[in-house]
Amino acid sequence: MASNEHIVASFDDELNDLAQKIAEMGGLAEEQVGDSVAALARRDGDLAQRVIASDQRMDALQRDIEDHATQMIARRQPMAQDLREIVGAIHIANDLERVGDLAKNTAKRVFAVEGNFAAQRLVAGVEHIAEMSLSQLKNVLDAYTSRNLEAALTVWQRDDEIDAMYTSLFRELLTYMMEDPRNITFCTHLLFCAKNLERIGDHATNIAETIHYVITGVPLTEERPKKDTTSVTAIEYTESDE
Repeated sequence: MASNEHIVASFDDELNDLAQKIAEMGGLAEEQVGDSVAALARRDGDLAQRVIASDQRMDALQRDIEDHATQMIARRQPMAQDLREIVGAIHIANDLERVGDLAKNTAKRVFAVEGNFAAQRLVAGVEHIAEMSLSQLKNVLDAYTSRNLEAALTVWQRDDEIDAMYTSLFRELLTYMMEDPRNITFCTHLLFCAKNLERIGDHATNIAETIHYVITGVPLTEERPKKDTTSVTAIEYTESDE
């Protein structure tokens, strides 16, 4: 009996360790996103470089989580809720690593727009999307920590708000480019940054779906609400996560 209790306690410790690593990744992802947008707004190359460098830490954490989770599955052969917890951690780590990639890609744009002083209000639009995406990310990570299904579903349902904001900024930037061709380069870089941030919101909703599955054992089958009405023929988004 004592041996079984020790095994259970040891397994719980390993699950807690996974959760702590997810929390560390989440905190780093939030910092990367916030700093990348701050660097863009201030044309701060040093801050942008720090965001780019921090991606190595994010990648290392993801590998650590995947290795740890795989070993737990092999050794413990967990079932039901326990197995969902481990698999869920792998999925969430993957989404957070993608968030880090998107923040890194945004930071790289800082060097492309240095010396270009187009309307600051356009950068403010990107900052607004960043605030919304960061709020979604923070809320879904809190939901994961507390295993709060209702909070996770709220994040999932609010994805359309970020889409709508992105669509609005997309149209504003296109108008600005048509009014003055000298703005095309700068506005194109902002469009890529805005798309990165919109996709961060998508990863937050992915995490919400993972939380739903971990808690209920049932995947979300409803279609995710989307309000991104931009035309892919107007601008093709080709920047990949690196």
